[in-house]
Amino acid sequence: MTSSAMTGNPRTTAPVLDAVGIVTSDMAASLAFYRRLGLDIPAGAEEAPHVEVVLPGGIRVLWDTEEVIGSFDPGRQRPRGGDRIGLAFRCATPAAVDAVYEELLAAGSGGHLAPWDAVWGQRYAVVLDPDGMGVSLFADRDPAAGEPGS
Repeated sequence: MTSSAMTGNPRTTAPVLDAVGIVTSDMAASLAFYRRLGLDIPAGAEEAPHVEVVLPGGIRVLWDTEEVIGSFDPGRQRPRGGDRIGLAFRCATPAAVDAVYEELLAAGSGGHLAPWDAVWGQRYAVVLDPDGMGVSLFADRDPAAGEPGS
């Protein structure tokens, strides 16, 4: 039974998650950060007020400057008090979580949570993007394999 049949909603198809948006105060710094995480962002995109990248699975990542958002939402205020949504990047191995975390810190990113062994079976860390949003790094652990962090 479809959701529209169950709820009486006249909509025939459910909405599909298509994009994740990032509002940034510094487009160049934000794009450089996400390039270091492997996103294929075109050269010269730093000059644009809106940037879109399609990921291999078809989901888009969108960047907008605060000025662009303010142009159609003049009452918008910069969020305060923590993240409301988070991005998580899978790394190839637990050791890669540690290496990517250190690489991002060396490039000037802030560290929020240094790599640790999470109770849910992953090596996990959180870095801060240039706008202070927490970005997770993780990899599945295999304690029997003697991986770093196992």
